[in-house]
Amino acid sequence: MHNELTEQLQKEVEGLGLAESLAFVAERFPQKAVFSTSFGMEDQVITDAIFRAKSDIKVFTLDTGRLFNETYEVYSRTVARYKFPITPFYPNQDEIQEFVKTKGINSFYESVENRKECCRIRKIEPLKKALAGAELWITGIRADQSENRKGFNLFEYDASFNLIKFNPILLWTEDDVREYIKKNSVPYNFMHDKGFVSIGCAPCTRAIEPGEDPRAGRWWWEESKKECGLHSS
Repeated sequence: MHNELTEQLQKEVEGLGLAESLAFVAERFPQKAVFSTSFGMEDQVITDAIFRAKSDIKVFTLDTGRLFNETYEVYSRTVARYKFPITPFYPNQDEIQEFVKTKGINSFYESVENRKECCRIRKIEPLKKALAGAELWITGIRADQSENRKGFNLFEYDASFNLIKFNPILLWTEDDVREYIKKNSVPYNFMHDKGFVSIGCAPCTRAIEPGEDPRAGRWWWEESKKECGLHSS
């Protein structure tokens, strides 16, 4: 059933541009379509398209408590520019307190298990709250961001959260993203101009070197797949 729905949705948006495809899902899933932004370039493109069209799509962000100040600056500039709210979701403070007390403030460097537990508390659990009641989750994923994401489709059923995931700029290149931002004067994080391709929590993100994989700057001390669990399917 889920495969049939995702295939049908994919057919219906075939040939549509970004704004048109977002308008389609807003109408197809009234008050049940949401968009998660981390204020990276890709997400800023989608935010711009949603807010320009005044689409009935709720925009939210996950504030892990350990983001770069530059990310908060983009958050502030974006709300000031478009005059629409972006709802923040935060981790459970009791869980954070217990994790830091028992494991240590930077224990995610010590093991993959610790890092995944930190991601679970700071990102996965808040995401569950943000997606509660939603039927369609819009993301800024692009296929060329990692080997794992090359296998993604425009529409997919996400069993972890029991909803449809829509990746409207999946086939865009980085040049496409930058061109859109420049053409539409979209606020963006200037860290992108300093080698930071994928920007997450400050202690878990570094700039990448020329030729490195786009996800190499995330959890660079690990050799495992560069995902935190938000987009594992």
